[in-house]
Amino acid sequence: MSFTGGYPRLLGLVLSALFVVSCASSQQPGAREPKTTAEAEAFVDPLPSWNDTATKVQILEFVRAVSDPDDPAFVEPTKRVATFDNDGTLWVEQPVYAEMAFALHRVRDLAKVHPEWATKEPFKAVIEGDREALVAAGSRGLVEIVLASHTGMSATLFDTIATEWVRDARHPKFEEPYTELAYQPQLELLRYLEANGFKTFIVSGGSVEFMRTYAEQVYGIPPERVVGSSIETRYEVQGGKPSLLRLPQIDFVDDKVGKPVGIHKHVGLRPILAFGNSDGDLEMLQWTTVGSGGVRLGLVLHHDDAEREYAYDRESKVGTLDKALDLAGQSGWVVVSMKNDWNTVFTEK
Repeated sequence: MSFTGGYPRLLGLVLSALFVVSCASSQQPGAREPKTTAEAEAFVDPLPSWNDTATKVQILEFVRAVSDPDDPAFVEPTKRVATFDNDGTLWVEQPVYAEMAFALHRVRDLAKVHPEWATKEPFKAVIEGDREALVAAGSRGLVEIVLASHTGMSATLFDTIATEWVRDARHPKFEEPYTELAYQPQLELLRYLEANGFKTFIVSGGSVEFMRTYAEQVYGIPPERVVGSSIETRYEVQGGKPSLLRLPQIDFVDDKVGKPVGIHKHVGLRPILAFGNSDGDLEMLQWTTVGSGGVRLGLVLHHDDAEREYAYDRESKVGTLDKALDLAGQSGWVVVSMKNDWNTVFTEK
């Protein structure tokens, strides 16, 4: 097994998990194994969109072990925390993050009242659709785009604008709303974890305000369990009414080394399960599994399915998976193959 931490009775537990998968069972904490054919057939596979591979076995066995009071790996429900990256882990992130697509759309829209942007980079590149110039603008240029598109308005107005964009925008390849492009296997995993006493969190480099406009609708994760990057915000009274004004300054970046900090500040507990897909999640995976004691599970989604979604890793500018892929083996993280471990990617209609 690729669990991090001491783990007795290894062989017996693996065989037990294999039995669970073969019967497509969804045993509840402490439940006994089925004794008859009728009992076995009554069980329902909690992860039907996952193929019956070793990866699925490891997930099922991990959840069974930490939720079984009679197992030495048992974890109290109050400490069963699972953190998931968002872009590329819970929904599609290629060819560009959804929030960046939103920011580019906003800049083009705002250019109508900012004629000076027609000759000023990086806005000129956005207006003209010049990808090379955008890349050349680097991280500083991207920050300018985000600040221009995300600030100078009340928190309420931003929520309205972002909500409407998420509702109306279509993915350039799949021609579906982004809300229809959440990964079905991950939705099943979220529900399975919650059914077994886990509290699930999104921990993402995306802005917390943007993600909160759709997280509950798409993933069933409420706003208070979304941890992300944030913009400086100031309380004001305008026209006798309280308001929160979004300022053109970055407050916190919840990416890479920022993810463990964000978890510490907003969750208050170290996760026992973390799921990511890129080098931006490396530190969250380390914080969850390395030197933390007990049984822990780190999962890394590998996008290797060009036919059903995309295939990318080390050379990609979006969702780069390089260092985390190299460290997965020695760290005991399970690399999830989209191509081999999932029998479907998106919800079938």
